[in-house]
Amino acid sequence: MTRYSIASLMRNALSGHKKWQPAWRDAAPREAYDIIIVGGGGHGLATAHYLASVHGITNVAVIEKGWIGGGNVGRNTTIVRANYLLEGNEPFYEWSLRLWEGLEQDLNYNAMMSQRGVLNLFHSDAQRDAAARRGNAMLLHGSDAELLDRDAVRKLAPFLNFDSARFPIEGGLLQRRGGSARHDAVAWGYARAASGRGVDIIQNCEVLGFLRDARGAVTGVETTRGAIRAGKVGIAVAGNSSRVAGMAGLRLPIESHVLQAFVSEALKPVIPGVITFGAAHFYISQSDKGGLVFGGDVDGYNSYAQRGNLPIVEDTCESAMALMPMIGRARLLRSWGGIMDMSMDGSPIIDRAPVDGLYVNAGWCYGGFKATPASGWCFAHLLATDRPHEVATAYRLDRFATGRIIDEKGQGPQPNLH
Repeated sequence: MTRYSIASLMRNALSGHKKWQPAWRDAAPREAYDIIIVGGGGHGLATAHYLASVHGITNVAVIEKGWIGGGNVGRNTTIVRANYLLEGNEPFYEWSLRLWEGLEQDLNYNAMMSQRGVLNLFHSDAQRDAAARRGNAMLLHGSDAELLDRDAVRKLAPFLNFDSARFPIEGGLLQRRGGSARHDAVAWGYARAASGRGVDIIQNCEVLGFLRDARGAVTGVETTRGAIRAGKVGIAVAGNSSRVAGMAGLRLPIESHVLQAFVSEALKPVIPGVITFGAAHFYISQSDKGGLVFGGDVDGYNSYAQRGNLPIVEDTCESAMALMPMIGRARLLRSWGGIMDMSMDGSPIIDRAPVDGLYVNAGWCYGGFKATPASGWCFAHLLATDRPHEVATAYRLDRFATGRIIDEKGQGPQPNLH
């Protein structure tokens, strides 16, 4: 596969850009593979890439029921960060951020990674103490964090509503290495890199069930394009995790909910990075095209539909107006929804399933996109070695039975909703 470079750009410019090769092979399924990954989103494609590039396993198929980039990987707000508190999470997301920082060189693809900073605002003394604690935890795990006072935040974002009687801005926790990346470019880059190493990417191939042997172990998948056998099968299907796992008789501690995202008309540069509202679930950034990209909370009911409802639209817009009143002058261009697989403690699962031959990558809640590189790296490590990676040892499936939960959201046994 042609390597992208200044030289290749010049050669193709001279030919009128008519000789570019397809970014990846649209493969037909073969009879059997060493490993099948169900789900052609960011996590599945990243897993395939690292299986090939790190572990040398190339007899791999990525099966996607639709088209590459048509699921959650193309339906998110593109935020990249590593600002977690708990020991089970922060090392993982810091590793992911480090992979993000070298991703474009690794993939030979412009993922438009922009480390413009992520600022989490706080509005009370209690929130300041919580932000300081989280920032210290980040620093102890080798990440970066800065606790800003009111004046420092005003210097970064003077347009915010600092003097709101209900939600005065007292300061913020800033991670300068955080930022955003282009979601579809990330999917295309991983697909291209994996395909270039021999991985088959099979689109329009929906899984209908699992092939089992006499012991009940998974030996492949039954699809709309026929049966495909494999030594191991990994599930990385985001909001459809419960559905697909259910085909193997596995009930996951997950609920699926819709998370809506919004984008405004294109504006001149106004927002310097990513800003989150500490008094409500609202976050906003500005895309390279100029649109303000923002989102809020998940819909409060279970759903597999990639669309949301008007109450969440109202709630998100109210939060936007409370934080930055000037947004009321911008026109909303479009909205969309992604299906979130919400785990009971707000943290993900990367583990072998109780069914032999089956492996699970699920439960990413709000944070699936930023986890893409580390998720793929750790899932590939698990599939290749049958051992969890050192930064993902806490993401066991049985933690909900043993009580070793990673309660990042502080919600206990309830889904990570509010």
